[in-house]
Amino acid sequence: MEFVRLGIVYFHLIACCVAVGLVLTSDLRMIRQLWTGDYGNQHDADELTGLQSTISKALIVLWITGAAIIWIDVAAKSFTYFNNPKIQAKIGMVVLLTLNGVALHSVVMPALKRVGSLLRLTFSARMLAIFSGAISAVSWFYAALLGVGRPLAWKYSLVQLLAAYPFLVAAGFIMMAALTARAKIRDGGVGFERSLQSFN
Repeated sequence: MEFVRLGIVYFHLIACCVAVGLVLTSDLRMIRQLWTGDYGNQHDADELTGLQSTISKALIVLWITGAAIIWIDVAAKSFTYFNNPKIQAKIGMVVLLTLNGVALHSVVMPALKRVGSLLRLTFSARMLAIFSGAISAVSWFYAALLGVGRPLAWKYSLVQLLAAYPFLVAAGFIMMAALTARAKIRDGGVGFERSLQSFN
């Protein structure tokens, strides 16, 4: 059973690495584009849909492998296993990622598909997309940290383990909101200059 658990943990880790890698590269590309104003390689709706689909599949693998790991550990340690605050935090992160994924699929992605760009969304839709994106990025990295943080087990309470989470989400949201506001102002100025040039 030890080798079975090791194999499951391995696939669990691979799924997490795939999702974290995709989230990181996508977010860095978006930040660079918003900062520089270079939208030549901006994600189109199909690419964003494909990205979200891959991350969703990774999340499904995490659910399956995570449930299998929990089943094996509960069989060995009884239900006191769930008293571990780190386990509670990990389960909470995965549940939050799932709920956020539903919001992305049902609300954010259809809106992006209609307009084709984050900057073309209405203010409220853009803020929702940014907030959902901040939750996604922070939750994936937080879940990864909890996954490798063996020293955290039984040492800290659930509140202590999650204390930094809301601040990280708020920081991510504020940063992306500021970047999009800057990009909107810059693009508006460029559009105004082009209008003047064509008028002259």
